[in-house]
Amino acid sequence: MLRGFATISYWADDMKAAKRWYADLLGVQPYFERPGPDGQLAYAEFRVGDYQDELGLIDRGWAPAGAATEPGGAVVYWHVDDVAATFERLLSMGAKEYQPIVNREAGFITAAVVDPFGNVVGIMYNPHYLEILASSGRA
Repeated sequence: MLRGFATISYWADDMKAAKRWYADLLGVQPYFERPGPDGQLAYAEFRVGDYQDELGLIDRGWAPAGAATEPGGAVVYWHVDDVAATFERLLSMGAKEYQPIVNREAGFITAAVVDPFGNVVGIMYNPHYLEILASSGRA
């Protein structure tokens, strides 16, 4: 059934600003972009991390009817090696705290922010992620 994370999509009212912000955060430019009918950027996609997961930015004008415009709902957590440093970097880039740093059981650490475009971005130190990475020979 569910086989793994494929793509996460974040909405943005200002696609140019969102593309710049995420390019700065990730240290790479999007590998794929698509203009809308008006010729303006409507979609930008980045490949991120060890498994080249996809992060897509979509012009909020393409959101389905009734889509939430406020942060909330599910949180996707990206594995990071240093939650505190990543959290501080996100805050320094204009993100706002959504969930403080929480030390959980068995070495898991989580936190989350709201990016300047209204999307929740979770970060996590996840020992299980590192085990899977090591078992795949990618560590």
